[in-house]
Amino acid sequence: MKRKKLKIKTLIKFIVPAVIVLALGGYLVFGTPLFKGSKKDKPKDNKPDQPKQVETVKIVDLKSKSRPFAVMINNISVARPLQSGLQDAYIIYEMIVEGGITRYLALFLDQNTERIGSIRSARHYYIDYALENDAIYVHHGQSDQALADFNKGIVDRIVVDTGKTGWRDKSLNVSSEHTLFTSISKLKNGIGSKRTERKKDLLLDYSVKPVDLASKEGAIPANKVSIRYSNATTSSYEYDAEAKVYKRFVNGKAHTDYVTKNQYTFKNIITYQVHNYNLNDGSGKGRQGLDNIGSGTGYFITEGYAIPITWEKSSRESQTIYKYTDGTEIKVNDGNTFIQIQPKGETLVIE
Repeated sequence: MKRKKLKIKTLIKFIVPAVIVLALGGYLVFGTPLFKGSKKDKPKDNKPDQPKQVETVKIVDLKSKSRPFAVMINNISVARPLQSGLQDAYIIYEMIVEGGITRYLALFLDQNTERIGSIRSARHYYIDYALENDAIYVHHGQSDQALADFNKGIVDRIVVDTGKTGWRDKSLNVSSEHTLFTSISKLKNGIGSKRTERKKDLLLDYSVKPVDLASKEGAIPANKVSIRYSNATTSSYEYDAEAKVYKRFVNGKAHTDYVTKNQYTFKNIITYQVHNYNLNDGSGKGRQGLDNIGSGTGYFITEGYAIPITWEKSSRESQTIYKYTDGTEIKVNDGNTFIQIQPKGETLVIE
């Protein structure tokens, strides 16, 4: 009996301390965890699960299928100080018209701009850029060539009038032809039975992450850009490194909005040259033709740098494709873009 008691006492002597050690620390002699607490043993985090942030571009809604409005904007010198709403456009084109002046085609997508203009008449080659964006073309009046296109029904359009789709600002001290304005809400009055869902992709490929041209082969600094159209018109830009946008000028003067008084700024500039010529159509008005179907070279400019690119447009309705010289399509920074289609042989300065 004494031996049995001795054995029990000996077992207790070794087992009890071991159990205590396990209960308190749960560790072996070498410091390795013998067991781990289950998830139920861990303190609960009362914070709700945070949804993952999905980065999207801000200039347009990539999921939107809305058709943009492509609005003809007056750019004669007397009307330029009256220009309104252009900062809301996600793309603007500038091309030569008769007399050495230019006009803009401003594209608005899912905006609610309250004053856009002033509105001027159509030219046939501007229709090509409404078509490539599957946009509803907006104008007041037209050239004979544009009228021929309208009679063929090649583009959906809204003619701005002084009631349903626009108004004259009679407070302006300029000729009546420079006083016609519209708004997005007014333009919606003119849609009627027109198709409202866009069938084409957006023209440009927007990047959420900054597009860094500085690291690309062939890139050059572009702090100042000057694009001459004629003796009457030169568009230019100065890069604001702090805001990372280009401030726009016309004929050396800040290009400003009539309502906000703010200078227009742009994130991206695409510039290239095409041949223009007099149509000699018997009108005596100097109407122009543009060799804008084809291909050529130009520059893509953003965030202080410019890089050579190529452009190609195979038909009036096809989208212009812009590529780096290595053949890959360009990506543009998340922001508005000014597309400068300059007369061939005119001066382009990038410095």
